[in-house]
Order: sequence, then structure tokens, then C-alpha cells
Amino acid sequence: MKKTRPIRLISLLFSLFLLMNCVSARAEEDRIQMMIDQMTLREKVGQLFVIRPDALDGRFDLAELEDNSITGTTEVTEGLRAMYAQYPCGGFAIFRKNITSPDQLTALVEGLRGLGNLPLLTGIDEEGGRIARIANHPAFDVPKFPAMGKIAAAGDVTQAFEAGRTIGAYLNGFGLTIDFAPVADVNTNPDNPVIGDRAFGDDPAVAAGMVQAVIRGLHESGVAACVKHFPGHGDTGTDTHTGYAETKKTWEEIKNCEMIPFQAGMDAGCDLVMTAHIAAPNVTGTDEPSTMSYTVLTEKLRMEMGYQGLIITDALSMGAIREKYTSSQACIACLKAGVDLLLMPYDYFEAFDGVLRAVEIGEISEERINESVYRVLQFKRQYLGL
Repeated sequence: MKKTRPIRLISLLFSLFLLMNCVSARAEEDRIQMMIDQMTLREKVGQLFVIRPDALDGRFDLAELEDNSITGTTEVTEGLRAMYAQYPCGGFAIFRKNITSPDQLTALVEGLRGLGNLPLLTGIDEEGGRIARIANHPAFDVPKFPAMGKIAAAGDVTQAFEAGRTIGAYLNGFGLTIDFAPVADVNTNPDNPVIGDRAFGDDPAVAAGMVQAVIRGLHESGVAACVKHFPGHGDTGTDTHTGYAETKKTWEEIKNCEMIPFQAGMDAGCDLVMTAHIAAPNVTGTDEPSTMSYTVLTEKLRMEMGYQGLIITDALSMGAIREKYTSSQACIACLKAGVDLLLMPYDYFEAFDGVLRAVEIGEISEERINESVYRVLQFKRQYLGL
């Protein structure tokens, strides 16, 4: 009998530990829910948008917002603060046009993150290779990595991990929350005009291991990872930046190729999945972009694949969206499909007002908005100490 007492004591202590963890988790859930209950509808809607800082600047027209050849917003002005008070958002995407020097970037990010009562997200495209807003900027002395396709060709996942860890370290140093990377597409179409060596090649198994390694590296440096572009942009022959693109694959074909690295990314704990504006008619039966497809995002990604993190759109100012939909139409359709974060609608003010009005008239339920706001605040609790 005496020999069993330590075992019973250990078992009791372990049970108490589990109970305390459950209580703690429930308390955090209750705290986030209380925050949502105290927010106005306008504040909730704002949490769903990630925009360019230029969109609140007031100095640029819509075409200039999309023109990356001109200098954009590089500091938080009083005018920007005033506009944010009217049209709040959940976070900002930083581009090279917003960057002039390391000190300036640090100050800009700090200013943007502190605009609201809640901390704001800040994200950037820093994939390596030709898509690296900071590493390719002449004012920055940070390690530069080749395109991920070249790293994959070397066959060493430790190189992919080191790329993620190093990129994450300097992003974290500038106060940035999210790297919109890694690319989880499988580049199976040699004529693809937009993915190419941004992907880890044309072998889904190789890509899966590389994607996981980059995510582990980013996480080790305290930066969130975003796999893109779901359900896979690697088999298309056109570029969604400029117009319509589609995959002819069935869901079974996609599962046997494109979904292998995406599932690997989810298994590695990716924080966000970015949607592609590609149509998948043999999956959905329509020519609607996957970004707006309930079938793709809710039935496949959420229900079938079990993904619980944030779903963010690719930029909603891209040609595949803008040629066919207004900013408000696009954002409303995305939310109905299951999106949590709306990235860079072409006309932010129209998009914001449109989503707000859709909730007010019952086209979108406030419960649906609350669901995404909850995920956003969970993310901010993890990365921004909310």
C-alpha cells in the first residue's frame, strides 16, 4: 500500500495541473468574448481588414495606392490617425514603397501597431528571392536568400529552416508580426507566369518538407507564418494579378498534389492560410474565385481538412477580383465564404461601408462577424500580447 501512495499523489497532481490548464484556457476564451461583447459593430468590422497604410493617408488616389513605383506612406501622420478613427482596421501590409531605412521602418511599424485601442497586425511579403521587400532594399543590410525553388533544388531542409529563422529574426526586430510566406504552391505548370521559383518546385512531397521547415524557422524567431495560395496557384497558366485564372483539376487531383504541402503547413502550425483568386470549376461547379467560394474555404479547408486558424485573402485589389466585382461586393462574398481577414480591397472605404451595411441589413449575421473577430483576437493574444 505504501508503494502506491506516490503514484496516487503524482496522478492527483497531474489531474490538478490539467484542471488548472482547462480553467486558464476557459478564462482566456471568456476574456476574448467579453472584449467582443464590448466592441461596436464598426470596431468589429474594422478588425477584419488588413490594408496598406497609404489607404488612410489621404494624399493618394486609388490608382496611386496600387502604384508601387511611387513613394507611399512612410510615417504615421495626424491625418492618418484621424482617418483611422473613422475607418479602423485590424492591421497593415507593408510594401517597399513604405520603406526608406531601418530606423524609419521600425518607427512606422511601431506607430501603426499603436493606432487603436487594440494592437494592430503588421505583415510583409518576405519570401526570399525576388519577393523580399526588405532584403532587396538597398538601405538594408540583412541576409539575402535565393528563391525557395533553388533552396528546394539543393535538397537540404535545414537551408529552408535557416531561411525562415533568419528572415523571422529580422522581421521581428523591426516589429513585424506576419511574414506572408512560405509559398506552398506546387509549380507543376512550367508556363505559370507568377509562381515559378517562388515555390519549392514541382514535387509535392519535397515542397511539404520545405514548407514545414520555413514555418518552424519563422516560429522560432517569433513571427507568424502564412501559407499561400490556397488551393494552389502552381498549375495555372495566367496571373491573378492581371485577370482571370483557373485550375481544371478535380478535388481528388488537388488532394493528391497541391494539398500535400498545404496540409503539411497546417500540421506544422501555420497561423494563416492565404487564398488564391483562382477559379476551380471542377471543384465548385462555378467560375467564382476560390477566395469567394464557400465550397473551397469552408467545406474543404475548414470542414474536410480541419483547419482552425485564420483565413486571409490575397490582395483584393488584384485584377482577378477588381475586373468583375466592386470592393464591397468582393468583401461581402469573401466573408460569406468563410474568410477572416480581407487583404487590401481596392477601395477600402467602399469595402468597409459595404460590409457594415451588409451586417446592418442582415445579409451577413453579426454572429458570422464575431466568429472571425474571435479568431483575430486569439491571434493577437498570441503574437501581440493582447
